[in-house]
Amino acid sequence: MASFVNLLKLSVGTESVESLIEWQAAGALRSADDLPCHVTRMWPRREAEVIAGGSIYWVIKGVIQCRQRILRLDELTRADGIRRCAIAMDPELIRTTPAPKRAFQGWRYLAAGEAPPDLSVARISDDALPPELSAALADIGVL
Repeated sequence: MASFVNLLKLSVGTESVESLIEWQAAGALRSADDLPCHVTRMWPRREAEVIAGGSIYWVIKGVIQCRQRILRLDELTRADGIRRCAIAMDPELIRTTPAPKRAFQGWRYLAAGEAPPDLSVARISDDALPPELSAALADIGVL
């Protein structure tokens, strides 16, 4: 049994894995040691499980399409004085088997056993399907 838990997050405004990569490379929030970060108002109560090997799984256009390993959670206080959580992530995005996911707000925990598997090395170079088609195929169990 896995001793870690993942986070699931919508990548709002992102059109594809490539556009998420571009957005993170082009100036998304970075940690002091230059890691990509995602800032959230809520601090994960299951912090120890998250940083024990968890990843953030990105939902793009209604489909889980990739993940990034979570390296640590940093405290960040902005000008408004509110303490936030900066999720420091490995820069590498790992493509996953597409899995449909309905919209939700914030982030959710995703048990290790419920996370979609990583794409095999042979499939990474496949042409990307439109997100709607990937979602439909995953919904009927083809992908």
